[in-house]
Amino acid sequence: MLASAAGPAELRLATMLADIGVVLLVGAVFGRLVQKVRQPVVVGEILAGIALGPSLLGLFPGDLTHKLFPTDVRPLLSAVSQVGLVLFMFLVGWEFEKRLIKPHAGLALGVSLLSIALAFGLGAGLAVFLYPEHMTVAGRTIPFSAFATFLGTAMSITAFPVLARIISENRLMGTRVGSLSLGAAAVDDLLAWCLLAWVSALVSSNGDYRDLLRIGALSLVYLAAMLLVVRPAAAWLMWRLAAAERWSLLLAVLCAGAMVSAWVTTWIGIHAIFGAFLFGFVMPREPARVLIEHTRRPLENVSVVLLPVFFIITGLGVDLGALTSGDWVALVAIIAVACVGKLAGALLPARLAGFNWRESFDLGLLMNTRGLTELIILNAAVSLGVLDGRMFTMLVIMALVTTAMAGPLLSRRLAAEEPVPAGAPVRAADTERSEPLADVIEPRV
Repeated sequence: MLASAAGPAELRLATMLADIGVVLLVGAVFGRLVQKVRQPVVVGEILAGIALGPSLLGLFPGDLTHKLFPTDVRPLLSAVSQVGLVLFMFLVGWEFEKRLIKPHAGLALGVSLLSIALAFGLGAGLAVFLYPEHMTVAGRTIPFSAFATFLGTAMSITAFPVLARIISENRLMGTRVGSLSLGAAAVDDLLAWCLLAWVSALVSSNGDYRDLLRIGALSLVYLAAMLLVVRPAAAWLMWRLAAAERWSLLLAVLCAGAMVSAWVTTWIGIHAIFGAFLFGFVMPREPARVLIEHTRRPLENVSVVLLPVFFIITGLGVDLGALTSGDWVALVAIIAVACVGKLAGALLPARLAGFNWRESFDLGLLMNTRGLTELIILNAAVSLGVLDGRMFTMLVIMALVTTAMAGPLLSRRLAAEEPVPAGAPVRAADTERSEPLADVIEPRV
């Protein structure tokens, strides 16, 4: 036993550090294993979290999960994971490339809006049947509007970081499908954060529309301040610090800004991740190469250490043994609705735009990946008190299945095609993207 339930503060801290060591090693092993079967690292880290939780390790005699991750240590691990999450969301906002939408702007918007609308509608419809079983969380009744809106949002997610890595690994960078899916996923990400912000405000207001209006007004004021005040000030400061090569000070300013922005959005009544994302979104991208080398990469390296803790915290909340027979039926329905919403929502506009059936189906598969983005939103919903443990477990499994299915299905389809010769020219009609895809792939994929 690593620590007693009433151990001293020093022992709890030591246990937390040991737990982080375990998390990093197990996450690295699982990540390496899934890469051998053409899966993104995030799938392995999700599986590592589930394996260390009650679903696998907890099944062995001696309550090993509790001994490895004692109850009084978990808040410390959660705090560490939140620091990693805030920095990651800052990077997501900073690396959000509006240029990805331009090559097929109209079609990307159409694919994104239809796939979100269909998936959201199906998810909200499914909520009618799931709500009676999951309407009470920690003794508190959740409004149906909040539950249905969140479930629709969870179905609407496309994980841009995971999608980018899958496109790279399957040699789709120079194709219409690859560039279109990246553009549509970029729009998806932005709309998904807006939807979650709405759910967050809805829950925080407790159904009081005066509180909801107050949260909305404060959010608009903060958005305006970030765009009109913080953005130009950050551009001026970053150019000065970059010119003077004061990289340590610049890193400190960026991290502090992300943390303070996360605090402000929490105070307003929406989740901290929005503040971090928005602060990153308004940051200047130039001088690009210098900023990537001296600021983004160091921050990415920090997230490599901290984010696996987030997966373990997620895995500790997944308990397959707690699911009832009815829950397993509901899980199948959730996965089916998630897949149909995204596949059909992307396939239909692609076909109307002249894509063939193979390209349209591949586009739907890519848009159906959820990965880390989904886990962030699920954990936000848990912290807001929207999800009970069983629903959280089912949605995590849905995220895992929909993320894992894309790579193998795309691989089979591409394996049947004649490989493109090395150095062969790419048709101009198939790509309008000049910058390398690696520039927009976050490290945690």
